[in-house]
Amino acid sequence: MRLPIFPVTFIGLALTGLFFSFRTGVADNPPAANDSTVIAGIFREALVNGKAYMNLAGLCQKAPKRLSGSPGAQVAVEFMQRVMLESGFDRVWLQPCLVPHWERGEPEQGYIIRNNEAGQGYRVNLCALGGSVATPADGITAEIVEVESYAELDKLGKKGITGKIVFYNHKFDESQISTFSAYGKAVQYRWQGPAAAEKYGAVGVLVRSVTSSIDTFPHTGVMRSDSLAAKIPAAAISTYDAEELHRMIQKDKSVRFRLVMNCRWFPDVLSYNVCGEIRGSVYPEQVILVGGHLDAWDLGEGAHDDGAGCVHAIEAVRLFKALGIRPRYTIRAVCFMNEENGGRGGQAYADSATVKNEKHIAAIESDAGGFSPRGFSTEMEPGQKKKIRSWQPLLLPYGIYDFSGTGGGADIGPLRKSGTALMGLEPEGARYFDYHHTEDDLFRHVNRRELHMGAAGMAAMVYLIDKYGL
Repeated sequence: MRLPIFPVTFIGLALTGLFFSFRTGVADNPPAANDSTVIAGIFREALVNGKAYMNLAGLCQKAPKRLSGSPGAQVAVEFMQRVMLESGFDRVWLQPCLVPHWERGEPEQGYIIRNNEAGQGYRVNLCALGGSVATPADGITAEIVEVESYAELDKLGKKGITGKIVFYNHKFDESQISTFSAYGKAVQYRWQGPAAAEKYGAVGVLVRSVTSSIDTFPHTGVMRSDSLAAKIPAAAISTYDAEELHRMIQKDKSVRFRLVMNCRWFPDVLSYNVCGEIRGSVYPEQVILVGGHLDAWDLGEGAHDDGAGCVHAIEAVRLFKALGIRPRYTIRAVCFMNEENGGRGGQAYADSATVKNEKHIAAIESDAGGFSPRGFSTEMEPGQKKKIRSWQPLLLPYGIYDFSGTGGGADIGPLRKSGTALMGLEPEGARYFDYHHTEDDLFRHVNRRELHMGAAGMAAMVYLIDKYGL
């Protein structure tokens, strides 16, 4: 059960002299009673003068399809570099990293063919899974076999699967309160399912889109890409069409499926993390990082996943500049490249930090959409978690109350081995997987106020960590 969200009361915020207390800086460690005033000012600035929504609109318009290695990814890098410069960061730079380059090519085609049916059959909505190989030019047509779990797959074995297309029809667990918990259980069939089916002689794989929504949007996503990766074509089928395919199979076990895919791998491409910072006034050599990932799948605009996270991070830093808050530590925003299909940007950043002997006292990632913030997940020492949770009363007036989640984020994960405390911004998650990895992940589905609340929540957490440390 979620706690009620209390309205924010800005006592005295209309006074012209409000921001005087901010401009004296927080390095002087003012009394704790001032924290609520500073945080109220952060939220007010974000809601009244916030730039995140405008920046996200520009990103989605200029670089809607920005999968790593694509021309759109390079446009996104240049755009976000300019946004940081225009936001008044003390320093902005590009950090190089080699990234994989995969393209889906011409739109995929999939058809359900009933036994002895004339014509090409019933066309369904599907898309290649990230990293899949192509079918032959004229596609593959084979009998389809439906399973809900790996146990059913194993029971069929080679005898029941060889030469067939495997259809993983594993549904979201609607009993889970957290949609991310349901996602974690279902996504294994996208990640590992193609390789598991290939082991038994399958010639192709269909995976039910990893979402609770019943719609016609197929949800792409990466498969495992190591030495055990599948060498057979694999696609995600929309939940609406998965339901239809299930009904047809129930009526006729000899249903066949025709799959045509044109995806290709290319050599790695040089790309960049986009980094910007404001220098600390007391400990400039120590860093508090905020970030999101700049790459997005090539179907939609990557608005919630994860354009929102990138503009959250940049806005969090801009708020410090706009309010004249002088941080003790260096506050750095990073738009990471290649989270979706490789994680090389996050690893390149951590490797660089090790070489430079940089100390990161905390890293906060936003990669769960631009919805209203509800809390923060954590991956840190028990004493640090206790300290973070002690700040709940300061954030509760803004609907931020849940600190029970574990984990930080894929891009900042490599920093953990050096002792960095990790956190993840946790927005309301009910709608996130309606758009995740689909062509419907569009800017028009992002609410301006919710987006700016998330940025302010991230900035408020940075303010508290900067003032009190961990």
